[in-house]
Amino acid sequence: MSKSLYIAEKPSVAQQFADALKIRGRRGDGYIESEDAIVTWCVGHLVTMSYPDAYDMKFKRWSLQTLPFLPKEFKYEIIPGVARQFAVVKGLLNRPDVDTIYVCTDSGREGEYIYRLVAQMAGVKDKRQKRVWIDSQTEEEILRGIREAKDESEYDNLSASAYLRAKEDYLMGINFSRVLTLRYGPAMSNYLGTKFTVLSVGRVMTCVLGMVVRREREIRSFVKTPFYRVIGTFDAVAKDGRALPLEAEWKAVEGSRYFGTPCLYKDNGFKEEERARELIAYLKEGEPLTAAVVSKEKKKETKNPPLLYNLAELQNDCSKMFKISPDEALKVVQELYEKKMVTYPRTDARVLSTAVAKEIRKNISGLSGYSPMSAFVQEILQGSSWQNLAKTRYVNDKQITDHYAIVPTGQGLG
Repeated sequence: MSKSLYIAEKPSVAQQFADALKIRGRRGDGYIESEDAIVTWCVGHLVTMSYPDAYDMKFKRWSLQTLPFLPKEFKYEIIPGVARQFAVVKGLLNRPDVDTIYVCTDSGREGEYIYRLVAQMAGVKDKRQKRVWIDSQTEEEILRGIREAKDESEYDNLSASAYLRAKEDYLMGINFSRVLTLRYGPAMSNYLGTKFTVLSVGRVMTCVLGMVVRREREIRSFVKTPFYRVIGTFDAVAKDGRALPLEAEWKAVEGSRYFGTPCLYKDNGFKEEERARELIAYLKEGEPLTAAVVSKEKKKETKNPPLLYNLAELQNDCSKMFKISPDEALKVVQELYEKKMVTYPRTDARVLSTAVAKEIRKNISGLSGYSPMSAFVQEILQGSSWQNLAKTRYVNDKQITDHYAIVPTGQGLG
């Protein structure tokens, strides 16, 4: 009897698939098996790119003579710490009774890369491979993803992108880390008083470091410019006779005594204290002055709520509101995703798809059992704005590549 194999990225996700598929079979070492299906998992990455010494031992010693290192074909190897699980997965992928493989790793470039490397190292051949692409880990979404799974070949471009990014990271890291360490490492060691110093270079880390350095230079080169403002306190009287103390700031306007002169700092202060006191003394000459409010302006502005959260915006707000790092924010939202509470977190979209907008009532209704939100949920459902969501700026299929914005699923609260 032929079987289907479902391969997830983590054990916890594999269990979600097993529960959704009602697989209650025997639990083996690294997989769950029933009469017609098997669920197994990676533990993150099982395969990685080999270091240069795997190509030739001459590359083990860092030397300018062996740079740049640009292999024509890249080598890969099993990560030693997870070799046992790889052996389990490899055996299952190549089992004669397995005719269809459902790829259930995270629906994104990295998830695709994780599976492709495993399939490559396992030598998978003559098997039907289908890609499960989901936006949340609710049972309904998992079953939909399996039901609508496409042939794995339709994701070849995504796979090629993942391989290319990994090779770029690898070549940049290997070559630039070595050349900069060989060139500047000794000087850095002398300065730091250490025996060795390695200068690490990376596609992302080096750019971010450059931004930090530029900002630090701006801060260090910043020159304070003290200036002096003139503030007046007035005993104002309202139309009904009430005393209304009023504080106002002096500002140079066209035609006034100091307008356009070099002694001003912008138009509301002086570069020198002496000039500010000179103005105060001038204003005190003669009888106390009477001021009149010439005009007042009051306006009402309508401001749209912001677009929905993508990962970057969520990390920014978490940093401001909770003082947690982007890594911590990602870890939290990833846990919420795995507990079925939010949709896929690694997204750059800030809008929903038309299909999701049509079903948004399910998401909203599911939050009614969460006491801090229940009153808001009832208010939203009693209104009609959610019914026209598809016609708003929060829904745009053209702005979605892999996944839509991060939103609550309305599930996983029990």
